[in-house]
Amino acid sequence: MKNEEFLAAHWLDITTTVLGLAYILLEYRASVWMWAVGFVMQALGIVLYYQKGLYADCGMEFYYLTMTIYGYWRWVRQPLPSERDGGKLPIRHFPTRLVLPWVLIIVAVWGTIYWLLVTFTNSNVPVADAFTTALSIVGIWALAHKYLEQWFIWIAVDIVTCVLYYYKDIPFKGTLYGLYVIIAVAGFFKWRQLMKGQQAESIP
Repeated sequence: MKNEEFLAAHWLDITTTVLGLAYILLEYRASVWMWAVGFVMQALGIVLYYQKGLYADCGMEFYYLTMTIYGYWRWVRQPLPSERDGGKLPIRHFPTRLVLPWVLIIVAVWGTIYWLLVTFTNSNVPVADAFTTALSIVGIWALAHKYLEQWFIWIAVDIVTCVLYYYKDIPFKGTLYGLYVIIAVAGFFKWRQLMKGQQAESIP
């Protein structure tokens, strides 16, 4: 009976954890199928985060759903001439010119979400919740554009989220995000290797 009660209380956590593991492994391999898995995971995440009072994360899932569709389109559409690599969107470096604008956006969004959480919700983790949400906005956008440095963003998000989820009694996903940190580090080196391979193939 206790096992049934435990599963009933944590089934969303368990399901999204399994989907999340599949998602990041597909991301590690730079597989377009990650977007389909991510869509289902994010739809379920809306319910989970609302139930747990992680309102910023809950709202973020709607943005993720939109970016999932956009990311899939970016990865499979015919690239622009400057992006072409055998008909696929290649892995690239994050443009230096975009660093300052995106840092300013992150700070502005972080502050705005923090104010909203403090003013309109009963959140007891507004700083961390707002931080991971704001940083994730640029992270998913960078992933949709296949920028190598998106892994650095997710490493920061994953570390904070791991601690936050354990605190909010979401242990399965908390463990998942701890694993995410390890996979994200490995993913950076994997993508860098893939990018070097792309560059070598493009040399006549």
